[in-house]
Amino acid sequence: MKIGDIVVRKSYGKDITFKIIDVKEEKSGNIYILKGIDLRLIADSTIEDLEIVENESLTKKEIIFNKQINSSIRDILISRGGFRYSGGTAQEYNITKFASHDSKNELAFGRPGKILHVDGDSEYLDVCIKVYKQLLLDVVGRNIAEKDQPSKVVELVKEIKPDIIVITGHDSVAKGTTDFMNLDNYKNSKYFVEAVSELRNYESNYDDLVIFAGACQSCYEKILDSGANFASSPSRVLIHCLDPVFLCEKIAYTNIEKVVSIQEAIRNTITRTNGIGGLQTRGKYREGFPKSPYV
Repeated sequence: MKIGDIVVRKSYGKDITFKIIDVKEEKSGNIYILKGIDLRLIADSTIEDLEIVENESLTKKEIIFNKQINSSIRDILISRGGFRYSGGTAQEYNITKFASHDSKNELAFGRPGKILHVDGDSEYLDVCIKVYKQLLLDVVGRNIAEKDQPSKVVELVKEIKPDIIVITGHDSVAKGTTDFMNLDNYKNSKYFVEAVSELRNYESNYDDLVIFAGACQSCYEKILDSGANFASSPSRVLIHCLDPVFLCEKIAYTNIEKVVSIQEAIRNTITRTNGIGGLQTRGKYREGFPKSPYV
């Protein structure tokens, strides 16, 4: 087996599909470093436990995920039934032309909140950006390693001026831990906590800058305590790479006059309350009037 091969782990019932991203030579034999295709998971395995699968093959869990993703995208776009396209594909549509789905005025237009997505994994970032675009969101993506995020996020926010920022990547909790409040038991939670703290020192208002932070099994409570609006993972589960996208969509397209409940915010996410939780947060969508006849 080689780097780039798509595999499953036999000892886990072949439940998750991985890509081999590295091979480490040990005295006892090679150790294969694996990255989840859909779930934000890094794992390792010996060759005896791995089985190569075809790129097109999907596990039962991934088939369910794909159905949920397609359903979420469909439901989101249907809910915007009042939005009219001027032609072409949705991805090509100018977001400033949208009227709110609550608006009855033909001359109204609107602008959803701008999103900055900072991700420790470039491949997951690419997947997320693609879906942001499908959902007609105004997004800027940056690939920054988790350990470097605390020192760079404030300058990025000053440069890009987002309404919503996502800080994510990879994380995990130490196997067998009983102290879930100790950041030393997590791979990257301390960096997410530090990044959020830096952002809140810069902008303390939870509605002026909406923050999602965390990844798989992250220390949910500490991230919220540091100032995030939303965080993962309440039940220390593996979150889907698109969970932050669906969360941000709800905030970005909810009118600024409305406060979004956490139940509404996570309705279209894949892992729901097991994977993401947070606080009531004001929407970032602003309606305008009148719509320009020249745009």
